[in-house]
Amino acid sequence: MNHAGELAALGAAACWVVSALSFESAGKRIGSLSLNLIRLTMALVPLSLWGLISRGQWIPLDADAHTWTWLSASALVGFVFGDLCLFRSFVLIGPRLGVLIMASAPMWTTLLGLAFLGETLDGRDLAGMSLTLMGIAWAIVHRPKPTAEPGEPASPPPRANVEGILLALGGALGQAGGLVLSKHGMGDYDPFAATQIRVMVGVLGFAAVITGLRWWRKLGEALHDRDAMKATALGAVFGPFLGVSCSLVAIQLAPTGVAATLMATTPILMLPVAWIRGERFGLAGALGAVIAVAGVVLLLT
Repeated sequence: MNHAGELAALGAAACWVVSALSFESAGKRIGSLSLNLIRLTMALVPLSLWGLISRGQWIPLDADAHTWTWLSASALVGFVFGDLCLFRSFVLIGPRLGVLIMASAPMWTTLLGLAFLGETLDGRDLAGMSLTLMGIAWAIVHRPKPTAEPGEPASPPPRANVEGILLALGGALGQAGGLVLSKHGMGDYDPFAATQIRVMVGVLGFAAVITGLRWWRKLGEALHDRDAMKATALGAVFGPFLGVSCSLVAIQLAPTGVAATLMATTPILMLPVAWIRGERFGLAGALGAVIAVAGVVLLLT
């Protein structure tokens, strides 16, 4: 099927719209560190069931040492390192600037793919990627800032400091490195089984971080928050299960830079949801969406 990898990347971006909304709700209640471990642990349930149904195996024991090694490395780089850097950057510089810097991830993915995987891109690919990334950045920059509740003073935006910017850049590099390492380790291996390996290692990685930070008591408290657990369960299905699996299908069938660019369209796909929720993004945000969609069309033709 032509452009199956590109369509899988768009599917991943769509899944991440649902997971982002779910994790936003849960993260406000239980914190990002607890959320990361719980969401990955929950995702193991549908991944194991899918492995049993589709391949007759609960755990991907048929993967060789090469596959386990590189997928494990991709989990530590992408899930653990990348997410920890990203969420910390949100605290220091705010989500607006953090997400904008994260939009550079496809560029880093492309460079790493060219350098380490020997991938090549033609002029149409580069033009489509450039248009898409321009549209995403434009839409993010011109997204309206949240307003304070009536009677409450508006809080000043976080100051852009070097540490926060470097952490956001680390998040982008972590995401890019995770994709490239995944493609190198996966080869022709089943993407859902590859996702299961990454999630299993991600669980161990976050468990080690939580142990080092002595966070287990707070994690236990989080597990008793029923509303947060419901939101996390929904996000786990559309995020680490469907979304990440679609992303591995995408990089398996398409150049990693192209796939990463299309997966980065989640902020554009969020615009209709934002409108329904009463958030107005104006002409500038709509223009960014049009530019991004034009780039997507170019990549799919």
